[in-house]
Amino acid sequence: MPHASGSLDGKAPDLSPRESGFWRDRPTLVTGSTGFLGSWLTAELVRRGANVVCLIRDWIPQSELLRTKTLDRVSIVRGDIRDREAVERLLGEYEIDTVFHLAAQAIVSVANRNPLETFETNIAGTWRVLEACRRSPNVKQVIFASSDKAYGDQPNLPYHEKMSLAGVNPYDVSKSCADLLASSYAATYGVPLATTRCANLFGGGDLNFNRIVPGTIRSILRGNAPVIRSDGKFVRDYLYVEDAVEGYLTLAEQLAARRSLSGEAFNFSNELRLSVGDLVAQILRIMDSPLEPVIQNKAVAEVREAYVASRKAHAVLGWKPSLSLDDALRRTVSWYRSFLATSGDVV
Repeated sequence: MPHASGSLDGKAPDLSPRESGFWRDRPTLVTGSTGFLGSWLTAELVRRGANVVCLIRDWIPQSELLRTKTLDRVSIVRGDIRDREAVERLLGEYEIDTVFHLAAQAIVSVANRNPLETFETNIAGTWRVLEACRRSPNVKQVIFASSDKAYGDQPNLPYHEKMSLAGVNPYDVSKSCADLLASSYAATYGVPLATTRCANLFGGGDLNFNRIVPGTIRSILRGNAPVIRSDGKFVRDYLYVEDAVEGYLTLAEQLAARRSLSGEAFNFSNELRLSVGDLVAQILRIMDSPLEPVIQNKAVAEVREAYVASRKAHAVLGWKPSLSLDDALRRTVSWYRSFLATSGDVV
């Protein structure tokens, strides 16, 4: 692929990587592949012809990766991101070219209850993956999954990429620290790395029913009132998982073409701000349900308003969400309706 010059303020070049077979036979590592986003990303990489290696710590039978038999089409290495030597061996033996580092403890409530395990996985795990990448000459691009939570509680919104990282609560701090580590490895050692900071992801395959979208859909399908842990007025923005996957792949493709993107971070969001109460109301409307949500007002250690601007991703990468929130929610409802009926969870 030819090198494309251009500044971060310019338009993304017309590289057409999918038409040119960018991913075909490309040795690609995905950490966190059995997770929600990881399952979708791995499946799309396989579809595009990449030689995917999945580093897997826990065997999760309910994962979309297993359910769709995508794991039958990848190489599996059992291990932990905190084992730097194992990661380094994997990178060398499989001659990994591209790394997607997604593995993390991603549940805010778990982080509040068990901060040390979250810090070990999200911070120590990240520096060990980064160090392994630094020591592996075959690695040509690394995409690190940070989060909009890394920004913390900012006085001015929306979040943009030049804001300082200021997490306060355990999960947010873990993402702020890991994000800074990624920037350090890019700046100090020249690791070709770019960072994603996504809004709240949703879509089929998310089996953490404590999250608002899958939890609400399952409750309605069971005929139960959906539960809102907060007062319903917390404001967030959301991003459909397939649009997030496209953002990750586009960023990796562009980083391969433009090394000037190394060390840069990109927000990905649909930029549509909604209160949790309004999101639940929209799901109820889509599912034609008369149920009323139960407001528990128990949320603690969470930022009340958090949403990002994605102008940089639009201008530099040429990325935009492909689905409206309404269409994405309808697709998500359809997935859970089929999945839960097949599993016998609902009639």
